[in-house]
Amino acid sequence: MKTLASLFGAFAIAAMIAGCGPDMASINASGDKAEADATKAEASATAAEQSANQSDAAAKQAEQAASGAEDAVRRANDAVSRLEAAFSTSVTK
Repeated sequence: MKTLASLFGAFAIAAMIAGCGPDMASINASGDKAEADATKAEASATAAEQSANQSDAAAKQAEQAASGAEDAVRRANDAVSRLEAAFSTSVTK
């Protein structure tokens, strides 16, 4: 009788472990997936931050180039104005 009770106890414990096993595996799989998703999100955030920094640097370079172009246009207009003034003075003499 003790042997039979021990056997039923062992069977009950085995059934309980088997019943909880797949759920635990599912929980572990979900945890692993969540961790992988978090890692992927962190990598994406880092890449986005790097892209933003590169965009900022490119915008600064473009602004400097535009400023340089404006200065070049201003100098060219000044030169044209001086040339026109010189021509006008030479024509009227």
